[in-house]
Amino acid sequence: MAAVNDLIRARLASDVVLINQIAEYIIGGGGKRLRPMLHLIAARAAGYAGRDHLPLAALIEFIHTSTLLHDDVVDESDLRRGRKTANAVWGNAASVLVGDFLYSRSFQMMVELDSMRVMRILADTTNRIAEGEVLQLLNIGNPDTHEQAYLDVIERKTAVLFAAATRLGGVLAGVPAAQEDALARYGLDLGYAFQIADDVLDYASDAGTLGKNVGDDLAEGKPTLPLIIAIERSAPGQADMLRRAIRAGGLEALDDVLAAIHATDALDASRQRAHAYADSARDALVALPRSDARDALAVLADYAVDRTR
Repeated sequence: MAAVNDLIRARLASDVVLINQIAEYIIGGGGKRLRPMLHLIAARAAGYAGRDHLPLAALIEFIHTSTLLHDDVVDESDLRRGRKTANAVWGNAASVLVGDFLYSRSFQMMVELDSMRVMRILADTTNRIAEGEVLQLLNIGNPDTHEQAYLDVIERKTAVLFAAATRLGGVLAGVPAAQEDALARYGLDLGYAFQIADDVLDYASDAGTLGKNVGDDLAEGKPTLPLIIAIERSAPGQADMLRRAIRAGGLEALDDVLAAIHATDALDASRQRAHAYADSARDALVALPRSDARDALAVLADYAVDRTR
């Protein structure tokens, strides 16, 4: 990861000063680096002994970071990882354009690896991520969003990049198709678990711990799993209140929404869904030979659902 971080900073370099400022602000602002870490560990779990996993890990982080820049503009967010978002500091136009720079830089790095298979996987992945953004936009303010529609957004927005990161570890190692598919399934299910847990934290944490404003999803009119379950389990009057809160967005009804979520045990039910996906991710690892790297992937499945931020 130290080598990946060095590579990230080296490949961020541009003779356009604003690009350097914003990119360094985002990359240097902390973050879990979970996706590149997953790729590095998956490559070792698959038996890869080369060095191409380092630039792949870096460009995977570039893709992720570019989506964060775009997300914060679309969501009008002003806080991420406990700091002001780039769009809050430099404005929407600069954030979107630097996000585009990171996307294009990632594709430059893909070409340097000279693998059509790698490029196809990542091109398909970034296209799916863009679809997920649009799907989520369609769900904004829609209180009738059902659980499958919510999961469809998670798959495209979050899980597909996890799956690409882990699958590519197998691609580099040249493992049999069954093991490559097992790595991809692990990544996909881990992505579901991670995002559901994230959506739970939006209603169960605090801004100091979470690194973003509590209730952001409600403020943006996003019907995430805790709200979907709360509506399903609520009496008609309470369900109507939740629907109105989603349609309206904002935080005026936050206290009532939190009370309804807790009264219906929607957070525990959502956590159970996240744990089920984490269990499925661990099960997929059985297809790989035993190793410290495989054990580390299993530990990350636990981390995805038990973290506090």
